[in-house]
Amino acid sequence: MRITPFKLNQFLMLKLPAAYFTGVRTTYLDATKCEVTVKHKWINQNPFNSMFWAVQGMAAELATGALVMQKIKESGKNISMLVLNNNASFMKKATGRITFTCIEGSKIDEAIAKAINTDEGQTVWLSANGVNADGIEVCSFNFEWTLKVKP
Repeated sequence: MRITPFKLNQFLMLKLPAAYFTGVRTTYLDATKCEVTVKHKWINQNPFNSMFWAVQGMAAELATGALVMQKIKESGKNISMLVLNNNASFMKKATGRITFTCIEGSKIDEAIAKAINTDEGQTVWLSANGVNADGIEVCSFNFEWTLKVKP
């Protein structure tokens, strides 16, 4: 069964309700790119009239993690995934609709291939940048994912 934006959004509702109820939604997913959007509204705001940083982090993590999940599924192997580290930079207040994009599917392919061939855990850094409706970057998140083939 293929992973689709619709199925990811259902997954959020059932397994990650905090992301779902704050408005995080996957809008696009293919072999190299994932887009996740979230709109600034009352439920996800901070006291400074912008989007709470943790909501931005959930959307950014999903943009990278959905690509990892898809690549693991395509490999046909039983591979565990976990965030080991992350960091973020904030350039501007996040208001309106923010789109987080990760375009690093090829890096995941390399890490999974190496994990399968060496039978050793691998790490890969993936980034997702948040852009507002005017095309201005408001934040940038980086996540270090660990990948290990299960016995």
